[in-house]
Amino acid sequence: MRKVLITGITGFAGSHLAEWVLSNQKDVEVYGTYRVRSRMENIQDILSEIHLYECELKDPHSVSEMIKKIKPDVIFHLAAQSFVPTSWNSPGETLIANQVGQLNLFEAVLKHDLDCRIQIACSSEEYGQVYPDEVPIKEENPLRPLSPYAVSKVGQDYLGYQYHKSYGLKVFRTRTFNHTGPRRGESFVTSNFAKQIAEIEKGNNPPVIYVGNLKAKRDFTDVRDVVRAYWLAVEKGVPGEVYNIASGVTYTIEEMLHKLLRMSKAEIEIRQDPGRMRPSDVDILLGNYEKFHKQTGWKPEIPFDQTLQDLLDYWRARV
Repeated sequence: MRKVLITGITGFAGSHLAEWVLSNQKDVEVYGTYRVRSRMENIQDILSEIHLYECELKDPHSVSEMIKKIKPDVIFHLAAQSFVPTSWNSPGETLIANQVGQLNLFEAVLKHDLDCRIQIACSSEEYGQVYPDEVPIKEENPLRPLSPYAVSKVGQDYLGYQYHKSYGLKVFRTRTFNHTGPRRGESFVTSNFAKQIAEIEKGNNPPVIYVGNLKAKRDFTDVRDVVRAYWLAVEKGVPGEVYNIASGVTYTIEEMLHKLLRMSKAEIEIRQDPGRMRPSDVDILLGNYEKFHKQTGWKPEIPFDQTLQDLLDYWRARV
């Protein structure tokens, strides 16, 4: 019986990954980390099928005790401070949560001499300032991070590489481009727009949707395709390597918004909110996932319109 540990199992990608593993893998026990303040609604339907372990990843002793007790065969490290705007307000906390948390995990695996496979969730935000002749973005593209969050992910990425080279840890680095779908946190742009539309449809808010920068171009993948990619990374990937997880298609934020608006019968005005603008923003993130496809056979399967419809329906059921 293989033991799979998912840090951040109560979150967006973590909960979807747990569901995917339970549905598609045999002879597997799923463990997950949570904190006292973690919200449990994402995993309510699978609580009886998983093992939860309270752990503060920033505390090395807590992490060491968890690894010693569980002795996982596979680790998916998804726990993070993952919201870019928050990193501007709390850059130090973002760096500590993302880099130190992962460092503690690596050190615990070494301390207890585990031969496990570790996927780390890096980010396309690491690429940052991308020039027109550099798209679609390949893994060897220079990293020019434009936010504290992106810097924290560069640190995680390179820690994974360093611990593989220095200690032989079987680390698989995935740079995931924007991903969305049901359960996406309401602070993230696709989910924020979908929730606003659902609130307007229900009559809870005036027929105005508030937006930030609509010109940025993003590569969106359904979270359910992404978690399938994470599993394939540890099953078929090469330790130490980095892989882009992307759709290979971009939409401006404005195009994405209009797709959502067409799924509603409400007449809605679009209004810009200066408070939603960032100090600096990445103009375009378009990923090339050819390297990962050649290694594992993975490709995205869920159409973007279906992803947005499922996300909007998710919020309609909750507002």
